[in-house]
Amino acid sequence: MVKLFYKDKPLIGLDISQTGIKVMALEAKNWQVHGYGAVDLNPAKVQAALETRDNSYLIENIKSLLTDRLVGSLPSNHTAISIPTSRTFLRTFTLPVKEEKNLENAISIEVNQYIPVPMSSLYVDYEIAERTKEEITVVLIAVPKTLVDNATAAAWSAGLRPILIEPSICSVARIIGDIENGQYVSLIVDIGPSSTDIAVIENGTIRVSGGIAIGGNTFTVELSRKLKVTLENAHQLKVITGLTPGPRRKTMLAALDPSLQRILTEIRKVIRYYHERMSEDHKIEQVVIVGGGSNIPGMGEYFTEQLVMAARVATPWQQLKFGDLPEPNKQFRPRYITVAGLAMMDKEAIWND
Repeated sequence: MVKLFYKDKPLIGLDISQTGIKVMALEAKNWQVHGYGAVDLNPAKVQAALETRDNSYLIENIKSLLTDRLVGSLPSNHTAISIPTSRTFLRTFTLPVKEEKNLENAISIEVNQYIPVPMSSLYVDYEIAERTKEEITVVLIAVPKTLVDNATAAAWSAGLRPILIEPSICSVARIIGDIENGQYVSLIVDIGPSSTDIAVIENGTIRVSGGIAIGGNTFTVELSRKLKVTLENAHQLKVITGLTPGPRRKTMLAALDPSLQRILTEIRKVIRYYHERMSEDHKIEQVVIVGGGSNIPGMGEYFTEQLVMAARVATPWQQLKFGDLPEPNKQFRPRYITVAGLAMMDKEAIWND
């Protein structure tokens, strides 16, 4: 690996999602925020910018974010980038120790058999997540080259220096893993505005991931349609009433349950995949719900009941320290969880390959 740092500089996070771009710089040791900002985007234009040769929409909005939307300051231009998890592929497989010398070939077979994109069109990376006397457990991530190339080129054009790129769920897992100190095998459910990412994290490493195109905006639209109220009123009902016990719970549940059940179906697929590939002593111990779509009161209790597993809504935002900087409004805070996970990355660990 060629080291890109000219000299030691702090790392900033740049989160590119389907609905917006976020940036943040912080001190990982004490969670002190130096600067942050966000800009909302048109999902269709984001998709086009990531999939075609014209990434001008991304460039324009990254520049706007850095010049007009930044609160505080950024200590450098060295950047870790996260991209939508739904556009990436993550798989876990085991291999006998005696076959480790054939690992590259095993990875090629895994990609060609299970990923619906030609290997020539993908960037593929992997790590050995676990090793026993008999076998090794390998986690591989594959990402379309066009997606990576467009995202990094846009960052370069906006004056940033990309150092690393990863799926957004990896950034979320990093911040959750830091809070939990790696002591639990956790199922992370990251409910964003337009999609939900799901992953199992064990010893700080994602073992399996999945996702579905349902998010917080979906809940709002469903409430508006089924309760025949405006989108604004539907949003208020979602974040104030939610699924808490009371006279409205039955009505709210009837409106939200179909979408929540689709998320639960995907969660169960991820759990099943994990259990099929791990030994019996590997057991998921908790469900951690994060993201802007998790701001529905009673969400933790709902998932606990449905999955028969301890589930809670996490608030890693409380770890961040803003000092003299004004904090974002409460309703916008969850959107920064991913970029905070990027910004807290240990830059020295990037080179430990």
